[in-house]
Amino acid sequence: MSETMQRIDEHMRVTLNITGMTCAACSSRIQKKLSKMEGVAEASVNLATEKANVLFDPSKVKVDDLMAAITEMGYGVGREKVSLSVTGMT
Repeated sequence: MSETMQRIDEHMRVTLNITGMTCAACSSRIQKKLSKMEGVAEASVNLATEKANVLFDPSKVKVDDLMAAITEMGYGVGREKVSLSVTGMT
């Protein structure tokens, strides 16, 4: 998953990569939707970087809920697959 998370007191901040935005109205629509979700303290969406930064209470809303809200609006949330090689386990 291509997201970064940071704990801030009882809140978490996550950065999500959003795909499919074509104009300022798109980013504004997503920002409004995320901002209105229960547990979201702050949301900002940047069209140029195609990222959403969300400050939320993880006891009230999960990252999967944020991602679902974005995809329900017809946009995508970028995902990355990472393969790690683990050595030295016995």
